[in-house]
Amino acid sequence: MALECVAVLGWGDSGSSASGLVFNGVRNSNRTPRKCVCRGGFSGLSGHSVIKSADNQNTGKSSNVNDVPGKLCKDLISLPKPLTVADFTVTPNDGTKVRISFKGLPGSFIEDAALKAYPKCETVPCDEFEDSFKAVELWLADKAVLPIENSSSGSIHRNYDLLLRHRLHIVGEVQLAANFCLLALPGIKADQLKRVLSHPQALASSDIVLTQLGVARENVDDTASAAQYVASNGLRDAGAVASARAAEIYGLNILADRIQDEPDNITRFLVLARDPIIPRTDKLFKTSIVFTLDEGPGVLFKALAVFALREINLTKIESRPQRKRPLRVVDDSNTGTAKYFDYLFYIDFEASMADPRAQNALGHLQEFATFLRVLGCYPMDATL
Repeated sequence: MALECVAVLGWGDSGSSASGLVFNGVRNSNRTPRKCVCRGGFSGLSGHSVIKSADNQNTGKSSNVNDVPGKLCKDLISLPKPLTVADFTVTPNDGTKVRISFKGLPGSFIEDAALKAYPKCETVPCDEFEDSFKAVELWLADKAVLPIENSSSGSIHRNYDLLLRHRLHIVGEVQLAANFCLLALPGIKADQLKRVLSHPQALASSDIVLTQLGVARENVDDTASAAQYVASNGLRDAGAVASARAAEIYGLNILADRIQDEPDNITRFLVLARDPIIPRTDKLFKTSIVFTLDEGPGVLFKALAVFALREINLTKIESRPQRKRPLRVVDDSNTGTAKYFDYLFYIDFEASMADPRAQNALGHLQEFATFLRVLGCYPMDATL
């Protein structure tokens, strides 16, 4: 008999108390919980199902497998079928494989990052970034892989917001050099292409080659989705910018590889889990934090000085407006009342939380930060 259960997930803003290491000065606020319904017997979660948010059912254009050339059918029939959170089923994890959730389809660069970090993992495709968080929170996956910044396009701001909204801990990072390939159906040449599909970032990063071809560009959710769409619809006038592994999965030919404008196109990914890892000092560790400050001259300088005084190297600083309270109203004695954006500051620094320097720096920062949360302490990835 099918079992129906309701899992209630509540998320607060930057003022909410969070799991892990949270310092004083936190302002609590209530927020209406979001609900997702899980239905189904304990028959097992397939690693080849696409996890989708129940409140986001728009999947775009449909694909017709019957239009596919015969030799592609056997591969395409086994591709992921969209799955909503209402269809989740769970089996106990036997420990033989780590299950990694990620946004996109098999063959995406995010899945490549997951496989670099855990070569024997079972990947769990999700429809949205937030769904990959939910998969871990609902024990449908052990970890999630999330892109956070790219050497060409910069930070992925939406994912910084998700780090604060959810309760997962950063337990690792992965740096991946992307190799963009131009893919098409077997027998199709580059000069036959009228349009090319891919993620907007992949299209922008391949601007020189695509301009030389004179093709129209069409945006899709991710690179693997572009490859799947071309293959499943048998599009003879369309190509896709995706990975070499996507070409293998979806039965496409590689017309050209390394078509990115910059030869070193590197994306940094974060590995997220329900529980933090124990920090160590016998290898290089990085710590990520988020905090807020009161308005005033030199306040940010003071915050950064707590690291400089202890010779701790900062590798990243990012500011994001607070979504719950974007504006701060202050009384300026010279000009009267003024409004300023109220910011969250995200910082990565090279030190383990087991290092007394890091402990003392955060204790010092706590003295004037109005909110401070450690997002994770994790080993640095120095490989490409």
